[in-house]
Amino acid sequence: MAKEQGTVMIAQNRKARHDYSIEDTYEAGLVLTGTEVKSLREGRASLAEAFVSIDRRGEMWLEAANIPEYLNGTWNNHAPKRKRKLLLHAAQIEKLQRQTQAKGYTIIPLSLYFKDGRVKAEIALARGKKEYDKRQALREEQDKREALRIMRYKNKQVI
Repeated sequence: MAKEQGTVMIAQNRKARHDYSIEDTYEAGLVLTGTEVKSLREGRASLAEAFVSIDRRGEMWLEAANIPEYLNGTWNNHAPKRKRKLLLHAAQIEKLQRQTQAKGYTIIPLSLYFKDGRVKAEIALARGKKEYDKRQALREEQDKREALRIMRYKNKQVI
């Protein structure tokens, strides 16, 4: 069987970049069961309420991520919202643990994807935005779109 190459996106947490300002990103492996991988290959996953926690033993866990049961699975199907272990180097986990103890920082999952046949999670160290920060970011995006629209219109008139 040929080994898979490249990356294939499974799920993204689109609200994360709106609700948080991203400081640093990491790529982590996931410990999954067979039916979870089959369900992910069908593109069925949600990171809407998901978060990352670090326990006392220094292990990282992806919690509240919804990977629905595999439709053709049998009695040994997985629980959809179970805790899933994240695989990172010990030094990276230690660094993230120190940084999350600072006020306002948290670790959030940004996306799930296949990389060379293995499921990876992109996680980020993030700081929560205030409501006025969110409004400001939306206003800036809207201003950029308006400026590009005007530039395109002006360029069409010149020709």
